Amino acid sequence: MANYIYPAVFTEEENGYSVNFPDLDGAYTCGKTLSEALSMAEDVLSLTLVDYEDRKEEIPDPSPIKSVPSDANEFVSLIPCDTEKYRRLMKNQAVKKTLSIPEWLNEAATAAGLNFSQVLQEALKLKLNLR
Repeated sequence: MANYIYPAVFTEEENGYSVNFPDLDGAYTCGKTLSEALSMAEDVLSLTLVDYEDRKEEIPDPSPIKSVPSDANEFVSLIPCDTEKYRRLMKNQAVKKTLSIPEWLNEAATAAGLNFSQVLQEALKLKLNLR
């Protein structure tokens, strides 16, 4: 897991931009605006490289930006990604847990309008020194 920077070819289309990473097979995306295309480019690069890492495949070296060909309606930009950060982001999905607490505590917390999930998350972070 590491930080990477790869050149991407942005092609201006009628309805936005398409993005292609010439060094990585199947790494394509698009966006209606340049901002969206840049964001999508980082996402597809991260996803592609996480897949390479998970399959323990050799990750191709990025081409020097000046060696990447482009047409008149295209430009080349370097796109960074951090696969470790991307993995953490993807693992931030909620996981359902079943737990038991005394009835009196449940009633008091409900009467106080507490969000059980939020309180549990805060308590776990505190206990694990993750703040």
